[in-house]
Amino acid sequence: MAELALRLPENVEGDFYVDSTCIDCDACRAFAPTVFSDTADQSFVFHQPETGEELLAAQKALITCPTSSIGSSTGARAAVDTLPELIAEDVYRCGYASESSFGAISYFLRDRNILVDSPRFAGPLVKKLAAMNGVRRMLMTHQDDVADHAKFHERFGCERVLHRDDVRAHTAMMEIQPEGSDPIELEPDLLMVPTPGHTRGHVVFLYKNRFLFTGDHLAWSPQRGHLYAFRSACWYSWPQQILSMSRLLDYTFEYVLPGHGRPIHLPPDEMRASLEQCIDWMNSKR
Repeated sequence: MAELALRLPENVEGDFYVDSTCIDCDACRAFAPTVFSDTADQSFVFHQPETGEELLAAQKALITCPTSSIGSSTGARAAVDTLPELIAEDVYRCGYASESSFGAISYFLRDRNILVDSPRFAGPLVKKLAAMNGVRRMLMTHQDDVADHAKFHERFGCERVLHRDDVRAHTAMMEIQPEGSDPIELEPDLLMVPTPGHTRGHVVFLYKNRFLFTGDHLAWSPQRGHLYAFRSACWYSWPQQILSMSRLLDYTFEYVLPGHGRPIHLPPDEMRASLEQCIDWMNSKR
């Protein structure tokens, strides 16, 4: 739990605060952007919740925080039943981020019983997933965000999918390891698209031609006003990531749902225009 003695001085006065154990993963800012902001390397509360909606968002952020760095005297019990939270159709955002994935956000496709990347194996979340008929498959965008995949496999017997180029010692036991650069239809309306760049075996998943789960490949930048990629966190190849980004112009989607960074929902034509802006920006950063 967060410690009041470690409360960061940047926090405004009030109930919610962030302490100095924060690792600046951005999860709290994704869940409650009107409450949390960031300094150079840590998050803080810049605005105390004033509405019921803001309070619930802050409570979800508290639950999601992978390092328990958010404190509140009122706690977050009221928010437990709201996670996973519905985004649209059958797509949910899990919360309960894992420190081993540096706070990456994961998602649940309820109609398919699929997890996209691994959340923390937390009791309340596991109970909710079981009540939603469990987890049949886990789709991993890349090697960094696999977190507690083994515990979910042990609990639900789900098969796990990871591109072969990202198989390492901690992922070698995964059941399905596609290879190559061609898109793969995993099941109807669910496409796995290799996007090497952030890592060699990074992929994105396109669901119903509406939802693009992007891991660490693509996110929204409120500051820039367009989609972008993480230049400072490209572990494999920036030129390859630019090529991977360009290939996404072949697809139509309305939602970008990243592991790190901000999500965005735009009409398909605006999404394409923003992706083109992203590619131009990436080329300027070679």
